[in-house]
Amino acid sequence: MDCLFAVDKPRGMTSHDVVDACRRALHERRVGHGGTLDPDASGVLVLGVGQATRLLGILTLATKAYKSTFRFGCETTTDDAEGAPVRVAKAPARLADPVVAAAVVASMPGDAMQVPPAFSAVSKDGRRSYAAARAGEAVELDPRPVSILRAELLGTSLYDGVVSWDVSLEVSKGCYIRSIARDLGRDVGCWAHVCSLRRTASGPVGLADCLTLEELAAGGVDAVRARALDPAAVLGLPVRELSDRELADAACGRRLAAATDAEEVALVHGGRLHGVWERRGRSLASKMNLVKGVEGVRGGLR
Repeated sequence: MDCLFAVDKPRGMTSHDVVDACRRALHERRVGHGGTLDPDASGVLVLGVGQATRLLGILTLATKAYKSTFRFGCETTTDDAEGAPVRVAKAPARLADPVVAAAVVASMPGDAMQVPPAFSAVSKDGRRSYAAARAGEAVELDPRPVSILRAELLGTSLYDGVVSWDVSLEVSKGCYIRSIARDLGRDVGCWAHVCSLRRTASGPVGLADCLTLEELAAGGVDAVRARALDPAAVLGLPVRELSDRELADAACGRRLAAATDAEEVALVHGGRLHGVWERRGRSLASKMNLVKGVEGVRGGLR
C-alpha cells in the first residue's frame, strides 16, 4: 500500500505514538507523519504509508486551522495547561465581556514576528528546543515571521474568577497557537495560556477526511484505502495525465513535453501519482519519481 491518509489524533498521544499505532494496524514499517501535533492537542494529522512517505517532505500544508480555548490569569512554562505557572495575575472581569473580547480577536489577523514556545520541536544549534527545556536549560529562540489569516471569537466564560475565550483561528505554517495565547496575555496585561487545542484542518485536509484510531485498528488496510487522500489535491498541483508510453518514459527519467505553463505538475496514470515533475525550458523533468505510484488520485487540479 502506498497512500496518504489522515488521522484524528486523540489528546495525550504524541505524533510518533500515532505513527506507531498505524504501523501496528497496517503491518507496515514505512509510515510517517506530515507535521507534529502537540501531545495535549487533538485533530488532523496527515500521514503517509509506503512510497507516500516520500511526499511528506514536500507537502506544503501551508495553512492550519484550529479551535482553541485561551485561559487568562496565568502564563506557564509550556504555554499550555501542562506546564508549571511562571506568571500569575488576576484577569479583569471586562475580558469576559463578549464585545470587548470580539474586538480584541478581530484585531489579531496580520503578519507578525513570533517567538516559538520553549517546549517545541524547533531546532537550535542542532538540538530540539524541548530537549533543552526539559533539561532545565534556558531556551532563547529567535522570532520568525508568521501570519494569522483569520480569527473569530466563539465565546467567553467567567468561572470562579477565571476568564476564558474560545477562538477559531487559521494561521500560516509554523505559527504556534500557544505563542499566540502567551503574547495575547502579555498584551492585555494578565498573562494567558492554551488550555485546549484542536486542529480542524491541515492545508486542504479537514476532520471529515480523518480516520479515528479505533476505525484504523478495526479496518486496517481496507479502512485506509477507503479514506485515502488524493495526493495530487493535497499537493495542490495540476494533474498531467500520462499515456502508457509516457509512463514508461517517466519511469526511466526521460523528459516529457510540457502540456501547460505550470511550473510543477503531478504525473498521474491509472489513478496513481507517479511523480512530481517541474518545468525546465519547454519540457518537464523529474523532481520526484514514484515508480510504483501513490494511489488515491481522483481528480486533483486540472
